Amino acid sequence: MRKFFLLALGCGALQVMAQRPLSVLDAVNLALKQNYNIQIAKSNIDIAKVNNNIGIAGGLPTVTGTATNQESIVNINQKINSATGDRDLTRNGAISNNLNAGVAGSMLLYNGYRVIATKKQLEAIEAQSESLFNSQVQNTIAAVMTKYFDVVRQNSYLTTLSKSIDVSKKQLEIINAKRSVGYANDADLFQAEIDLHSKEQDFQSQKIVVEQTKADLLNLLSLTADSTIVLTDSIAIENNIKFDDILTRLQQNPDIIAASQQITINELAEKQTAALRYPSLRLNGGINYGRSTSNGGQILLNQQYGPYVGLNLSVPIYNGSVLKRQQQTAAINTQISKTQKEATILNYQTDLAKTYQMYIHTLDLIAAQYAINRLSEQLVNLTLQRFSLSQATILEVRAAQQSFEEAGYKLVNLSYAAKAAEIELKRVAGTIAP
Repeated sequence: MRKFFLLALGCGALQVMAQRPLSVLDAVNLALKQNYNIQIAKSNIDIAKVNNNIGIAGGLPTVTGTATNQESIVNINQKINSATGDRDLTRNGAISNNLNAGVAGSMLLYNGYRVIATKKQLEAIEAQSESLFNSQVQNTIAAVMTKYFDVVRQNSYLTTLSKSIDVSKKQLEIINAKRSVGYANDADLFQAEIDLHSKEQDFQSQKIVVEQTKADLLNLLSLTADSTIVLTDSIAIENNIKFDDILTRLQQNPDIIAASQQITINELAEKQTAALRYPSLRLNGGINYGRSTSNGGQILLNQQYGPYVGLNLSVPIYNGSVLKRQQQTAAINTQISKTQKEATILNYQTDLAKTYQMYIHTLDLIAAQYAINRLSEQLVNLTLQRFSLSQATILEVRAAQQSFEEAGYKLVNLSYAAKAAEIELKRVAGTIAP
C-alpha cells in the first residue's frame, strides 16, 4: 500500500526539560483510559445496566412492613348502659397503649402488558447507551489523532522556519565577509540583520502556536498543560480509501445505530402509554397484628391478629381524554425520532461526499507539492551561492526564502488536511484506529 510521508521533526532539541516520547498509539490508549467524556459515557452504561431490571419495570411484588407503638395519657368520661342500669365511668390520667404491626404484599397481575413494554424499553436504553459509548470512543480517537497530527504539522513548520533562519545567518556571514574586504555596504548589512531578527520573531511566534496546540492535545488526554511530551510519529496518509466502502459501512455508524434504537425506545413508550387505558389487576395480601391496653375505661385489653388476602381491580373510565392525548404525543415522538434518523443519515452522506472530495483532491496536490518543496530548497541553496559570488541581490535571497517557507507551509498543510480527511472518513465508517 503506497503512502505519502511527511517527517515529523520533534522539538526535543528546543526543550531543556526531559520529555516523554508519545506515539499516536500511546496518545489514543491514554485518552481511552483517562478522557473524561469516555468515563462519563461508561458511567451512563453502568446506570442503564442497573436500571435494566424487572423490578424497575414494576414486574416484581412489593412487600412492606409497618409497626407503630403509641403510649397515651387520657381523661375518660363514659356513660355505660348495662343490665343493672346506666352508670358513669370517669377517670383522669388513664394510661393506654396501642401497638400495631403488619406485613403487606402486593403483586401486579395485569396492566395491559405495560411491564413487558417497560422492560423491553430498559433493554433498548441499555443497548443505546452502549452505542453512544462507542460513538464517544470513536469521536475521542478521531479528536486525539487529529490534534496529534496538528501538533506534528506545527512542529514541521517550526522546522521550516528554523532552516530559514539558518539561511539568514548564512547570508549575514557572507555580507560580513564581503564587508571586511570592501565589497558590501552598511545598507546590505542592516537589511540582513533586520531579516534575521524578523525570522527569529516568526520562529518564536510559531513556538507559541506549537505549545498552544500541544496544550489542546494534553487536554484531550486529561493531562495538565505543563506535561512534557515529544511526538514520535509522522503523518502517514492512506491513499486507497474507497467511497463506496465507506458509504456501505455508514449503517454501522454508532450514531445511526443509536438513532434506530431511539425509534425502538419511543415505540415502546407508545405501548406503555396505551397500557394505561387498560384495566389493572393486583393481588394484595398480608398479616396484621394489633394490641390495645388501657387501665381505665370499659375495654382494658383488645388484641387481634391474622392474615388477609384480596384483589384490587382498577378500570379507567374517563379522565378528560388525557391518556388518549398522551398516546398521540408518544406516537408523534416516534415519528420525530424516525425523521431525526433520516436527517442524521443524510447529513453523514453529505459530509462523506464533501470529505472524500477533499481527500482525493488533496492527495493529488501533495505529489506536486513535494516537487515544489524540493525545488524551493534547491533554489535557496543556489541563490545563496550566487549571492556569495555577488551574482544575486539580497532581495533575491529574501524571495527564495519566502518561496521556501511557503512551500514547506503548503506541504505540511496539505498533508495534514489529507490525514484529517482520512480520519474523518474512518470515524464515520466506524473503523478508525491509530
